[in-house]
Amino acid sequence: MSPESEADLPAGAVLPGALPEALRAELVAFRRDLHMHPELGNQEFRTTAAIKARLEQVGLRPRVLPGGTGLVCDIGEGLDPGPGMLALRADIDGLPIPDTKSECPYRSTVPDRAHACGHDVHTTVVLGTGLVLAGLHREGLLPRPVRLVFQPAEEVLPGGAGDAIAGGVLDGVARIVAVHCDPRLDAGKIGLRHGAITSACDRLEVALDGPGGHTARPHLTTDLVTAAARVAVDVPALVARRIDSRSGLALTWGRIESGHAPNVIPQHAELSGTVRCLDLEAWRQAPDLLVAAIDEVANLHGAKSQIDYVRGVPPVVNDPDVADLLRDAMIARRGVQSVEGTEQSLGGEDFSWYLEHVPGAMARLGVRTPGERLVRDLHQGDFDADESAIGVGVELFTAAAFLDASQ
Repeated sequence: MSPESEADLPAGAVLPGALPEALRAELVAFRRDLHMHPELGNQEFRTTAAIKARLEQVGLRPRVLPGGTGLVCDIGEGLDPGPGMLALRADIDGLPIPDTKSECPYRSTVPDRAHACGHDVHTTVVLGTGLVLAGLHREGLLPRPVRLVFQPAEEVLPGGAGDAIAGGVLDGVARIVAVHCDPRLDAGKIGLRHGAITSACDRLEVALDGPGGHTARPHLTTDLVTAAARVAVDVPALVARRIDSRSGLALTWGRIESGHAPNVIPQHAELSGTVRCLDLEAWRQAPDLLVAAIDEVANLHGAKSQIDYVRGVPPVVNDPDVADLLRDAMIARRGVQSVEGTEQSLGGEDFSWYLEHVPGAMARLGVRTPGERLVRDLHQGDFDADESAIGVGVELFTAAAFLDASQ
């Protein structure tokens, strides 16, 4: 089934929302412009202005979120919302890493900034969906209002979703959907699963203190380097024996720092890491469990510990009915071969906070050029996407809007 094909709804009505070629080309150009001008979380002023201007060109009335970046926009003014609107969410921020693509005409123009997680693709998909749905509404073909959510600061723990929710983006919303670029899945396909599709992700900062002293007399002081080393090694092992291993709770350190001279036992040591967890209930238990384990190991070595456990995001847990809505929408556009099962990832995503309030689902959007062996992975400076995925995402979401209204 081609991208422009129209499928029949169960009731026999024609499913509209094919993406016109002129708009397809415009969206690719829009994505490239965003890719060249990435902005970090809560600094996405240029991005917000570009989205707002394009939506206003088709008569829509987007509202900038209270923080000054990000937008919410309803399509279908005057239509009966029924049990509540379907919301389409995109994240709009970039990452603080350099763009290392050497032969790319649309590589980032901002030093040490890159759209290396595909948020420019997510944004363009939701924008394109809004433009298509706005056109259908003008023709009297949109059955129910749809909300567009352009969220800032997804990459900043605990994510910008909380602020967006506080700004009212879920008021009147019954279900919410999103896509995330998957560089291991071919363009033209999506990956879906019921239940958890991402991991919880928190941040852990540990400070250890002791009197310090001469390395010739470690027995007279607190050996903080050894204490830090034991915390780094023993705490993950200890936690693994205190929680169900099926929860996938994992503490991984990313930084250990202590001392200035080879013959001086330092008075201070620091460790930083991330806590990831596949299970929602285990994630809720994680702070108490980890703090107790760190204190236990530190005390054993005579070190005083200060622990800053920073809540990040819970797992994204796909509602089965909403995941099935996305599956049916994709099949309607491209056939059953376009939907694949997918594994739960250890990556974190603040889309999960919306799902604490309303049912929803996230699909993985294939962005690998079919036949390409090179994987341009997420959060790497050379990340890029097959831009045909933009049209796939638009047609997925437009189909979902119509199928949702028929249920």
